[in-house]
Amino acid sequence: MNSHQLFRNSRFRLALWYALVMGAILSISGFGMYRTLVKAKWEALEQEIESIAGTLHDSLEPMLPISEAPTLVLQQIFPELCVVGQTCNTNPTLIQRHTIGISDRNTYYIRLFDDGGNLLAFSPNQPTKLTQTWRSVSWQTLRSTNGIRYRQFTIILHSAAAHQEVNNSNPASSWGYLQIGRTLESFDVEVKQFQWILAFWFPIALSGVGISSWWLSGLAMQPIYESYQQQKEFTANAAHELRSPLASLLATVEAILRIPQSNPQDIKTMLQTVERQGRRLSNLIADLLFLTSLEHNSSSPQLFQPCCLNDLIGDLTEEFLELTTFAKIDLISQIPDDEIYVLGNEPQLYRLVSNLITNAIHYTPNDGQVVVSLTACDRTAFITVKDTGIGIPPSEQARIFERFYRVDSHRDRKTGGTGLGLAIARAISQNHQGDITVKSQVGTGSLFTIHLPVVASNKKASD
Repeated sequence: MNSHQLFRNSRFRLALWYALVMGAILSISGFGMYRTLVKAKWEALEQEIESIAGTLHDSLEPMLPISEAPTLVLQQIFPELCVVGQTCNTNPTLIQRHTIGISDRNTYYIRLFDDGGNLLAFSPNQPTKLTQTWRSVSWQTLRSTNGIRYRQFTIILHSAAAHQEVNNSNPASSWGYLQIGRTLESFDVEVKQFQWILAFWFPIALSGVGISSWWLSGLAMQPIYESYQQQKEFTANAAHELRSPLASLLATVEAILRIPQSNPQDIKTMLQTVERQGRRLSNLIADLLFLTSLEHNSSSPQLFQPCCLNDLIGDLTEEFLELTTFAKIDLISQIPDDEIYVLGNEPQLYRLVSNLITNAIHYTPNDGQVVVSLTACDRTAFITVKDTGIGIPPSEQARIFERFYRVDSHRDRKTGGTGLGLAIARAISQNHQGDITVKSQVGTGSLFTIHLPVVASNKKASD
């Protein structure tokens, strides 16, 4: 399986897990919200029924007769109700329509029973085929023949005389029962709307979760994929860098084995080649280990010490002076009088500046110039290395700090080195909370600038 297929499968699995987890959360949240809304509306509906039933109960009890035949009294109290055994008046007057106190007669109905559970009176709009006897339950949910549901509440009624009895909670002392019911048609319509909303929007939400999961998994996998590509490129470059000196070394050893022992001078020359290639391999491995240690922050900032950049640059210019003289390059250092200190590892800082000066010298032709300067501004030290060399194309400037990367596509090694100098320089600067920037123009030269945080700046005492 190639790397692209591997990462694609990993992205698919990650997106699938994202979608499953988010889908489960969305499903639980949606169902919980739906249940909460339905329960809240149901409880509000029951409270409304109880409130109206309580209002009617408190208004009716003082007027209830003790008589066993309360038909006349009921007709006076409830002119809209139909009395059992009599013809209903379905066209009440305006005054009669406001005597019961129920807010919406199309929504509510009432029924009255005597203490024996026999129906005495009922609303004309009550559901069809309701039982004519009372059931000893407070709450009931009924369904009419046309499929409309009703919620019904029953409450005990006592006459005024019954309240004077000691045991007024005894069912035998009750006058009868009041039932008030409410149609659930509007409630069922709203519940149906909730269900349709969930049925319509839930698949859309899940589709959005799936698309966003694929996008998020791509974002999550991108750094891993880039790191894998960098490691893959690094492995290929390292293999290339190691293969050449190893091949040269093996070829030299084979040649030594074929040379007669009578030619010691030739053997000595070839052994020197072996030594040179061995040192090159050793330097390459040492640079790789050093770069790895820097990238893993093995140099603890707690071990850093104040380092004087003035002395460091002064020592480096003296060290490279002989090399630049031999190469006919003018090396100039510009160091301020004020001493500039940074917190860091002095050998690492020494190598940081040394790598930049070495690169500048190697890529500057004869009679050229390399200028190393030190300045400080706003608690930041700036070390610049400017040369008049061949320059770097703009398209290559973003990649020159990669490991083993060379601007020359043919990987020219005439200048020596391992191809890790600038990568090590950037790693050292970042390890010291700094950075390196480059400005270059082909045929004109390059300017490398190191940015480091300053910890102290002392003015030298005058003589």
